[in-house]
Amino acid sequence: MSEVVYQTMAAPPALQGHVRYFWALEDGNTQEERKTFRTMADGCPGLIFQHADAGAFFQQHKRLPEIFLFGQTTRYAEIELAGNFNTVGVYLYPNALQTIFGYGPVELTNSCLDLNLFAKKQGFRLSEELSDARSSGDKINILSNYLFTQVNRNQKQANPSMQYALQQILASKGTLSLKNLQQNLKMPERSFHRNFKEHTGISPKLFSRICRFQASLKQLNEVNYDKLSDIAYCHDYADQSHFIRSFKEFSGMSPIQYQKQATAVMENLSEIRG
Repeated sequence: MSEVVYQTMAAPPALQGHVRYFWALEDGNTQEERKTFRTMADGCPGLIFQHADAGAFFQQHKRLPEIFLFGQTTRYAEIELAGNFNTVGVYLYPNALQTIFGYGPVELTNSCLDLNLFAKKQGFRLSEELSDARSSGDKINILSNYLFTQVNRNQKQANPSMQYALQQILASKGTLSLKNLQQNLKMPERSFHRNFKEHTGISPKLFSRICRFQASLKQLNEVNYDKLSDIAYCHDYADQSHFIRSFKEFSGMSPIQYQKQATAVMENLSEIRG
């Protein structure tokens, strides 16, 4: 991945409860070769804009929209880039599909929609404005203004109990007892699971497993271990085999295969070799 510039930008104060951060990828390579990338479950929705003049993303041989909004992913996926990166995106918080767009997150789990078509119905020329923008910073400002307008128009408040549950699971990196969490909230088990899924798009158990996988992936990427069993026990997996099975479920490869075949481009996006 030579000549690729990756940068992140913090969300403005008005969006900090909805947006984790903005990001941009630019590729100085002039060769328009097709590259394969793998995305992994990370517990968060988001949106991506790829300038059509630079290239296009494909998934299962189907061209993705120029700008698309995606929901929770519970499994890995492969995408191809035909051309070069001229890409900006937004990592959202798990409940942001509701608070920004008023969209039921379950509807977009493992799916995406053409955000330009959604925006046009509200009178926005989002794709055209982004295409005309001269720099990644200008594009991020356009997206920021659009999201701020959506928040004000939607005025959907987050469920305080589910926000608390999210924060506790994230803080524990997925190792928190859900039974204890449910009892702390003084909520029947069925209601807790239903409300959490309505809030995020997936069950609390699956969200916890993804958080635990993400914590182990970070440790693997940082090479902060002596042997794989260290990672397994650090993140409360029963043993190394359980850790490997979970890693393969969410990444599509074993930890060893990941180290040999993947090069991280940015958070949860890796170029796959061979």
